[in-house]
Formats: sequence, C-alpha cells, structure tokens
Amino acid sequence: MTILYPQGGVITMPQDKRNIYKIAREAKGLTQEAAAEKLGISDSSIRAYETGQRIPFIAPEGHLKAVITDGDIRKFFLRGGTPDQTVDHAANYHPLSVSVSERGKARSILQEHCIDALPVLNKRGIITDIVFAHGLDLDNRKQVDIPVVMMAGGLGTRLYPYTKILPKPLIPVGEQPIAELIMDRFRDFGCHDFTMIVNYKKGMIKSYFNELEKDYTVDFADEEVFMGTGGGLCLLKGKIKAPFFFTNCDTLLDVDFGDIYEYHKSHGNLVTMICAFKHYTVPYGVVELGENGSIAAMREKPELDFLTNTGVYVVEPRVVEEMRDGEKIGFPDVIERYRRAGEKVGVYPISESSWMDMGQLEELEKMRRKLENQQ
Repeated sequence: MTILYPQGGVITMPQDKRNIYKIAREAKGLTQEAAAEKLGISDSSIRAYETGQRIPFIAPEGHLKAVITDGDIRKFFLRGGTPDQTVDHAANYHPLSVSVSERGKARSILQEHCIDALPVLNKRGIITDIVFAHGLDLDNRKQVDIPVVMMAGGLGTRLYPYTKILPKPLIPVGEQPIAELIMDRFRDFGCHDFTMIVNYKKGMIKSYFNELEKDYTVDFADEEVFMGTGGGLCLLKGKIKAPFFFTNCDTLLDVDFGDIYEYHKSHGNLVTMICAFKHYTVPYGVVELGENGSIAAMREKPELDFLTNTGVYVVEPRVVEEMRDGEKIGFPDVIERYRRAGEKVGVYPISESSWMDMGQLEELEKMRRKLENQQ
C-alpha cells in the first residue's frame, strides 16, 4: 500500500481536531512506532498525521483507492466504529479527484467542497500530483527532459498597439513576459533546452533571455523572412535529434506534459496535436438552406462542441529533417500533408479551462485575470 502526502507543515488542522489520529492510536493501545509498523509507514509519518501536517491517500501502485482525513475518522466513530477495527473501515472510498486535463479546475473544486487536498489523476487513474488549498502542491509528475521549440517570430498584429513597442513573446502577463511563463511551465516537467525561432524585434528577445538569470538554456534560430508557423523548422535541420515540444509563444497550458509525451510515444505518433474542448452557443437562430432557396432546418441558438488546436505539439525529429528549405507554411498544413500521406498524427485532448491563449487583446486580459486568481 502506498500513501502519498505533502511534506512539511502545509496543511494545519484546527487545534481541537488535530489529535484525532492520536486519539485513535492511543485507544488501540499502540505507540507511534507500533502504529507505524502496522500501517507500513514511517514513525515520522505517524507524527506528521497527529500534528495535522499530512493527509494520507491510499494508492496501491499509485492508483487512487481511498483517502483518510481527520473528518473520515470522526465520521467513522460517529457511525459506531471502534478503535479495534482496521483503518479500511474508516477510509473514504469515493474521494474527489480531478483529471490531468482538468487540473485547471482544481482550486475551484477545493473551494466549492471546502476540502484541503485534491489528487490529480492521469488517464490510468494514477496520482500524478496533489493540489492543496493552502498553496504548496505535491509534485509526483513524470519528468520529461526533451527540447522545446517556440515559434516567436510573428508580428503579433492582433495585439497591436502592444506589439508596436514589444515583440509578442515579451508582452508581460503579470510580472513576467508570456514566453518566460511558457518556459516555466515546461521547466516544471524537467525541460531545460529551449530554442526560439525569432524574426520581428528579435534583438529585444535575445537581449532579454541572454541577460535573464536562469537554470536552462535558450538558443535562437533567425528567420530572415517570415516563414509561417511551420516553415521556420527548416532552420533547425541537424540540430534536433530527439522528439520535442513545439509551441506558439502566446499559449499557456495547465497540463501534465510528462503524460502528454508518454501518450505520444505509446501511440507511435509522428505528431501529436494538443487540442482543447470548446463549447460554444451561437447567439442567433441558425437557418440551413435546402434546394431552391427553401429552408431545410431551423435551430434557435444551437450549442456546439468541438476540439480546438492550442498551438502546442509533440513532434518527432524526422519532421524537421523533411521540411522544405525556404518554404512558407503553417504547421497545421505540415500536419495535414503528413495525414494525407498516411502518416500517424494524433490528438491529445484537454479541457477548455486548462488552455489560456493571449493571441488577441481580449484573451490577453482574460489570461491576466485567470493567472491573478490562481495566485
């Protein structure tokens, strides 16, 4: 049995509830050492539970099975439970959790249900990390040290007048420019080798990252002409030897990149596109035309569900080597070319709440507000 918990004084129970574990242990007539031996955990873990510093999740081989909080033990005794019964009688076998793709909703779920911790599960039901109401998360995510290539050469015309002064990668969202925020998300999963394909105001971009104090490397590939979101990859021929993340410079994802990479490799994809679910209600009545100008159907404010390309991908290095020198092309067109040729390209779906985009002024403000609320 595996029990996952936060290290240190992250969660502090009120003083009057803090000793529920101690009460149960002493009622059983066990020392801390004896209780630890029976549970298969360390003495320090027992002490941490009794001082309110840990919440145990029961997770055989990482699969979430149950949780045992002070509230669960209290309810157990109120139901007539006795100290001589085993811990499995007190456990909650229907704990709340959130999927990796919907990790962005974790804090709102914590607030809604007034709970202290929420496990995050991958598609196999394995705990990848735990989000805590009091700020510090337990990170059990897979590390994936592969290169990250960022498309950072566009004009950013939709963000004018900001981009009249700054290149889009350096537009601040809070206290950091968007490109640095994106890199920080990848750094959380072990990535430390970044390459930026630059063009517009590239001198400013290079100066910022060259002078930035950081524990990762940033290299640059210079576009002499605008080559689209895919064309610039030809500048990296001979330099990319492993699968890599390929990302826009205006997209921030709250996802498990380790799980995404594992999905990409296990499915044998040449390219995996990360797509967000979108729900949209058309604000008008919709009319479908039939033959000779007749009305075939009418729908009042129809609701649509679809997947949207987030502009983030996992790409095999072969794609770089097969890019045509000097070709101006968007990366979705590169993917379509491979798809028509029968190559395996796939989709990794995430929730809408896990995707933040700042490609337009309105979206930029939404991103700023969302990040402020997460702090």
